[in-house]
Amino acid sequence: MAVTTGAGRSPRGSSGRPSKGSPRTPAKASPKAPTRTPSRTTRRGTAERPWLGQWNSTVTSYYLLVGATGLLLVIGLVMVLSSSTVTSIAAGDSPFAAFLVQARFALIGLPLMLIAARLPVRWYKRLAWPAMLVALGLLVAVPFVGKLVNGNRNWLVLGPIQFQPSELAKLALAVWLGAVLGRKQHLLGSWVQALVPGAVGLAAVLGLVMAGHDLGTALILALLGLGAYWVSGAPASMLGLGAVSAALFVGWTFIVNQGSSDRLTRILATYGTCTDEQGECYQSIHGMYGLGTGGLFGVGLGASREKWKYLPEAHNDFIYSVIGEELGLFGTLLVLALFVVLGVAMARVVRRHPDPFVKITTAAIGCWVVGQAFINIGVVIGVLPVIGVPLPLVSAGGSALVTTMLALGVVISFARSEPGAAEALAARRSVVRRSVAVLGRRRTARSGEGRAGR
Repeated sequence: MAVTTGAGRSPRGSSGRPSKGSPRTPAKASPKAPTRTPSRTTRRGTAERPWLGQWNSTVTSYYLLVGATGLLLVIGLVMVLSSSTVTSIAAGDSPFAAFLVQARFALIGLPLMLIAARLPVRWYKRLAWPAMLVALGLLVAVPFVGKLVNGNRNWLVLGPIQFQPSELAKLALAVWLGAVLGRKQHLLGSWVQALVPGAVGLAAVLGLVMAGHDLGTALILALLGLGAYWVSGAPASMLGLGAVSAALFVGWTFIVNQGSSDRLTRILATYGTCTDEQGECYQSIHGMYGLGTGGLFGVGLGASREKWKYLPEAHNDFIYSVIGEELGLFGTLLVLALFVVLGVAMARVVRRHPDPFVKITTAAIGCWVVGQAFINIGVVIGVLPVIGVPLPLVSAGGSALVTTMLALGVVISFARSEPGAAEALAARRSVVRRSVAVLGRRRTARSGEGRAGR
C-alpha cells in the first residue's frame, strides 16, 4: 500500500531515515535549535570580533582617546610637581614654580583641544596649506633670530612668549600631508606624483629643523612622514629608498661630520663600554638608578632621590625615570599602557574612517605622539642613545604640551566623524538628558509630597 506524503516532504521509513534512492532534502531546524549568526566583516574582509560587544562600538575610538589623553595629562602634572620641587627651591623659586607653568600651559591647551575636537573634517582640509606656510615661515626665522638652548637653536622669543616652531610644524606637516596625499591617493603609484609636493614639503621642514641642530625633533618628523606615506599607499621601494637616504644623510651630517664628537660619543656609550661615568654616561646611569631603586611599587610619590639634582632634566626628558622610582614598575607600565591605548585608538580611526585625509593625518599624528613616547622611554631604559625628546603629555614643556593636546584634539574630531559615531554620541547625550530630567521630576515630586504632608 502506497504511503502518501505531504508537499515538500520525502518518504521516510519507520525509523525516520530517508529511504534508499530518494533525494536527500534538508530537514527543517527545530524551533529550539540555536542558529549561528555570521560574523560581520569590514570592507577589507576582516572579522569584527562580535565577542567584544560594546567594547567594539562606533564610539570606542572616541572614548579611548579621551580617556588616555586625560589620564596622561593628569599623571604628567602630578609628576612634574613631584620631580621639579627640589630644583625650583635650589634656584630660589617657589617649589611650585615649574608645576604652575606646566598647569598654565595645560589650561591653555585644554580649550584648544576641545575646539579642535569639535571642528568638522572639512575645516582641517581648508587649514592645511595656510598652516604649512605659517610653520615654514616660523622655521625660516629660527636660524636668524632664534634662541640657543642646550646647543640647539630651535626657540623663538616673541615678547613674553617663548616657543618652539618645530612643535607647531609637526601638527602642520601632519595635516598638510593628509590633505596632499589624500587628494592624489590614486596617483601615488607614480614616483613623481608621490614625491611632489609631499616629499618636497617634508624635506623642507626637516632641513630647516636640522639647521638648528635639533636631531631629536628631526627624527620625530621623519617618523611622522614615514607613517603618512605608509598609510597613503605609496610604493614600498620609494619608502625604503627614502628611509635609507635620510638615515645616511643624518648620520653623516650630524654624527660623523660634526665639529664635536658629542653625539658619536653618546652612541658609543650606549652600545659599547661606558668609559666616562661622570660625562657622557652620567645621565643614562642615573636614569637607570632611578628605575632600579623603584622596584615593583616605588619608593612613594615625592620620595625620589635622583631628583635631588643627581639626574639632569628629571622633570623633562627623564621624567619616566622619576615615575619608575616613585611609582615603581607598575607606574611605568601604566604610562606605557596608556600610550599603547592611544596607538590602538588611532589605528582604529585609520581602519574605520572612509576619508583618506583622515587616515593619513591620523597615522602621521599617531607615529609622532606614540613614536616619540617610545623613543623617550627607550632612551631612559638605555635602549637608545640620549637624543633629547620629551615624553608627550607628561614631560615639562609648554609648546610641546599645547601642540600635542591640539593634535590629539584633531584626532578626537576624526573619531567623532567615524561612521555611526556622531549618531551614537547624540543618542547617548539624549539619554543623559532624559535621565537628568527624570531625576529632576522625582525630586520635584518628593518635595511636593513633603509639603502636602505638612
